[in-house]
Amino acid sequence: MIIPPDLSTARTSKRSVLAIGLLTCSVLCADAWAADGPPSRPLIEDTKLYFTAPLRWETQDWMQFVGTVFTIGVAHEFDRSVRHAFEPSGGHPLDGQDPNSTRDAIPALALVAGTWVVGVVSGDKAERHEAWNMAEAVGFSAVDTVLLKYISGRRRPNETESPDEWFQGGDSFPSLHVSAAFAAGTVFAESGEPKHRWIRRTVGYGIAGATAYARLHDNAHWFSDVVAGAAIGVSTALFVVDRDRAATRHAGFSVVPVKGGAMLTYWRAP
Repeated sequence: MIIPPDLSTARTSKRSVLAIGLLTCSVLCADAWAADGPPSRPLIEDTKLYFTAPLRWETQDWMQFVGTVFTIGVAHEFDRSVRHAFEPSGGHPLDGQDPNSTRDAIPALALVAGTWVVGVVSGDKAERHEAWNMAEAVGFSAVDTVLLKYISGRRRPNETESPDEWFQGGDSFPSLHVSAAFAAGTVFAESGEPKHRWIRRTVGYGIAGATAYARLHDNAHWFSDVVAGAAIGVSTALFVVDRDRAATRHAGFSVVPVKGGAMLTYWRAP
């Protein structure tokens, strides 16, 4: 008699590792908050704006959303071929095991923690604030990802050879590792001084891309899981970065052209 693998144990272990990582991010940010005072914008306000964003989307935003869904659909068509491309000579075991879950989560968590440590050691409040933004992006993307996991119920490629087993109690779609890595990596890549942008983008997107590759190589996710996770991570990070930049533009002077000359005006953000 063949005894099926205890998939619940494997899933619990993976979720525990990621939960510990998210808790670590929260602790680091709480420390930064205690040292420097509250962030420039309330977390509760960011949360409200993030989860109600679709209510304010314009035509271009909806077009980008539809384009993203289409891209994920195209990726789904390559799920089998990508899985086979990483298949070892003996084939993939269907035991539901993910022994490299912790290893694959470490780079993104190290990026957040490392940014915070640099800020503490150097006394740079901007670095600690950046760590806060990275953790916030990871947290928001994690909520989206976990909700979609429970809704889709897709089984992982280490559980079945079919990429079409949806609503089966699985937790494959989207990849939480990838969404977290792209959330943290994108905030890191698009923050800081412009002159260091290429270095930051190489590191941030490099870590995120390596995480996505690892999840495919380890047969822990389908290709479309990874694409969806990356889309969630990037879009969430860009929301946080845009919110942060808007919060720093409190007031200023600008020159407005008028008939016969120009007028110096003072503006203040609401």
